[in-house]
Amino acid sequence: MSLPDSASAFLPFHEDEQAAQAFAGVRAGRAAIRPFMPDQHRAFFALLPYLFTATLGEGGPIASVLWGETGFVSSPDPTTLRIAARPMADDPAATAFAPGAEIGLLGLDLTTRRRNRANGRITSATAGLTVRVAQSFGNCAQYIQTRTPRRRPPEPTTLEPLGRLDDAARALIVASDTFFVASRSRSHVAEGGLDMSHRGGRPGFVAVQGDTLVVPDFRGNRYFNTLGNFLGDPRAGLLFIDFASGDLLQLQGRVSIDWHPPPGLSGVERLWRVEVERGWWRRCALPFTWTFGDYASTTLATGVR
Repeated sequence: MSLPDSASAFLPFHEDEQAAQAFAGVRAGRAAIRPFMPDQHRAFFALLPYLFTATLGEGGPIASVLWGETGFVSSPDPTTLRIAARPMADDPAATAFAPGAEIGLLGLDLTTRRRNRANGRITSATAGLTVRVAQSFGNCAQYIQTRTPRRRPPEPTTLEPLGRLDDAARALIVASDTFFVASRSRSHVAEGGLDMSHRGGRPGFVAVQGDTLVVPDFRGNRYFNTLGNFLGDPRAGLLFIDFASGDLLQLQGRVSIDWHPPPGLSGVERLWRVEVERGWWRRCALPFTWTFGDYASTTLATGVR
């Protein structure tokens, strides 16, 4: 399949992304978002042993992660990704991985800080997953902490539903330097869909106030994909990883945005708050142990609470 790889193929920002840029007082010009994957993105996905996902479940977007042997993601053509994995049975997102369903994908190599995003629809879920890609774009390495994964033998997992944050969830959140966020544009937006994104900062950059998370928004690519989506659909899915144990904490909640907060944490341009409505612990779910590398220089330039 031959597709143009030029600015003429770039997709426009959707209306809520443009509104978010206006609220923030920035202009991003035209996004380098393509309706297909460049060859370097296709090759990158094939190098990954894990893949972060956003799907639409009961209550809104759900953030999750799939994994397999390196090469479990492949791209036979510029608009197709094949994923030789399915969600675990205890994944609260499992039923959302169905033919015709929207999906957002984040390929992130934590050893190199390289990341690429894509979204589209699942066309087959019989043997693994096949995704028809509608949008594809790369991201810079800001706020990504390096970690090297090493496989460990799978362990029996347990699912623990949460009606509100427990002490263990609060402890993981305030100790985290990394989390992932799933968002979705309002349904009528042509250039929208589900999105999976990364957020990083110094440990403690996410504050917990009861069952509400307060998230600083640092300077980024000025696309405002996530915050733009929140303007159209304020529901969010969050994923926190305990890199020591492999525990996964998946949360859903509603977002409000403070576009002009008072001076506080260094580097913060906005704040968004997530009122957590439900969550799940999946103990020992991720079959990797991780060795921490270093903080991104952009992370070190931010303040601490």
